[in-house]
Amino acid sequence: MGAQRTIYMDHSATTYVKPEVLEAMIPYFTEHFGNPSSIYGIARYSKKAIDTARVQTAKALGADPDEIYFTSGGSESDNWAIKGVALANRKRGNHIITTQVEHHAVLQTCRFLKKEGFEVTYLPVDQYGLVDPVDLEKAITDKTILISVMYANNEIGTIEPIAELGAIARKHKVYFHTDAVQAIGNVSIDVKGQNIDLLSLSAHKFYGPKGVGALYIRKGVRIENLIHGGGQERKRRAGTENIAGIVGLGKAIELATADIPGHNATIKAMRDRLIKGVLEKIPNSRLNGHPEKRLPGNFNVSFEFIEGESMLLWLDDEGICASTGSACTSGSLEPSHVLLATGLPVEISHGSLRLTLGDVNTEGDVDFVLEVLPKVVKKLRDMSPLYQKNGKEGGCNV
Repeated sequence: MGAQRTIYMDHSATTYVKPEVLEAMIPYFTEHFGNPSSIYGIARYSKKAIDTARVQTAKALGADPDEIYFTSGGSESDNWAIKGVALANRKRGNHIITTQVEHHAVLQTCRFLKKEGFEVTYLPVDQYGLVDPVDLEKAITDKTILISVMYANNEIGTIEPIAELGAIARKHKVYFHTDAVQAIGNVSIDVKGQNIDLLSLSAHKFYGPKGVGALYIRKGVRIENLIHGGGQERKRRAGTENIAGIVGLGKAIELATADIPGHNATIKAMRDRLIKGVLEKIPNSRLNGHPEKRLPGNFNVSFEFIEGESMLLWLDDEGICASTGSACTSGSLEPSHVLLATGLPVEISHGSLRLTLGDVNTEGDVDFVLEVLPKVVKKLRDMSPLYQKNGKEGGCNV
């Protein structure tokens, strides 16, 4: 028998579209459908709507409107930032610095550029997933043209010291890019104060529509286009604009950044109660990521002696939507590269679970997870030969 209720705790994967956002978008599917590149009346409505969204996005980042370029999402923005800077500055150098815990949109892009003759340094992280600024400065050479460090980790929630890293990049006259897909609405961002040259974001992570994102490009950054064709986005990004999506992004980022401290206080209180309850109720469990410098809604935990994929299936049967710290659910048997980079053993990495809270969650949801999750873990451990042989009741490795 299926679950009687659905509890969504996978907000780092995606979010629902808020009613206010959808309401703002609807006229641009129907009434104001004109192509912004045209000159007649209904087209001018479209162009004005895009200009408004550009202002809304810029305000949320502390940027100027003409430094905002709309894209199809975070992956495109990451690709454009890294490939674009690499190709435009190749004569100056061929060295890129990133980290071992980046999103695949960054890691795979760097892997592609390595095949094209670029050198890539992957900075290590500590047990919490933090980059050491000293390591960054040591890695910079006279050939370094770009540093790309994610603002907040999508798996373990750790928030990197972006302002400090950006200052180091600026000191050495190296462009600094950050994948801020998980950060929008969770932290206050000031691209100028934090010395950020390029920043990627995606609307569906902060209650906007899927298929639309943005790239902030500081004035003066030398960057090649990723998509060629027409003259849209001030001749930087070809293709007819996704008007409704852009309008949705603008409204969503305005809502998400209106009261970040107040929003975080509510989400963090639920998350902290969830963390405390799980670690107390389930022996041999471990919190992944930094205990304090982490996204307000993120809880990543590892349970010894079980597999994360099996845990997800049992939780789904109870109506709980979550994700695993292992990549096995995407068809790979490899554990999370992020968890391995923090020094977590392979066998424990496979037993990881990510619960990410958001605006739909309630204290009742937390209560239900705290009731169900310990039972699920116990059932799986009861079937595990490893637990029968090595498991010990009591004690948590926090």
